[in-house]
Amino acid sequence: MSKGFGNIMKQAKMMQERFGKIQEELADKTVEASAGGGMITVVVNGKQELISIKIDPEVVDPNDVEMLQDLIVAAVSEGIKRSQEMMAEEMSKVTGGIKIPGLT
Repeated sequence: MSKGFGNIMKQAKMMQERFGKIQEELADKTVEASAGGGMITVVVNGKQELISIKIDPEVVDPNDVEMLQDLIVAAVSEGIKRSQEMMAEEMSKVTGGIKIPGLT
């Protein structure tokens, strides 16, 4: 094995360790998103897990459950999108902006 290849493998291992650390850190970071002018607010962590949902009582109308469902879906979708953007931003700090399939 050449010395250059050994250095590449060492760097790859270090990068992999850094990615693991970032993923652990992202589990503790959260993003917030809302829909309906703040009537539905969600919190999503860096692992794209829904942490909480806050629903303004004014939006709860038994005669219009469909609107409430749509607002929840919109807020959760935006929260996941923001979480993915946060993850991609953190990972790009390690990769220097290079897109690595499966990581960003």
